[in-house]
Amino acid sequence: MRAVVSRVTAASVVVEGEVVGQITEPGLLVLLGVTHDDGPDQVATMARKLTELRILRDERSVLDVGAPVLLVSQFTLYGDVRKGRRPSWSAAAPGPVAEPVFDQVVAAVRAVGVTVETGRFGAMMDVASVNDGPFTVIVEV
Repeated sequence: MRAVVSRVTAASVVVEGEVVGQITEPGLLVLLGVTHDDGPDQVATMARKLTELRILRDERSVLDVGAPVLLVSQFTLYGDVRKGRRPSWSAAAPGPVAEPVFDQVVAAVRAVGVTVETGRFGAMMDVASVNDGPFTVIVEV
């Protein structure tokens, strides 16, 4: 499992002109990709990392300050461009495999009391964010 995690002051996801998820206060925007062998261990580790990662202001975590998270599925994080000019998507889990894993990460983050907004799995999404810093890290588990 791979995530691009940005510290933001606001972020939103729009699908077909409708806002489907947004945070309007400082928190995290998480773009999450799932690969074929991700399961319960990766879900638990990613959820822990996302909630305990000390990248908010003053080296605080989402759990420390009660900050929200906008979680967006993004299979393109597993695009491989090492050969040629066209990305290979073979490392990305297909939708029927990835969607339940994504949903489990959302549920695990919510289970510890964090407010989680999401995009719409598999949809063409317009993602907007106001990066704070900017501060962005890659998390792989």
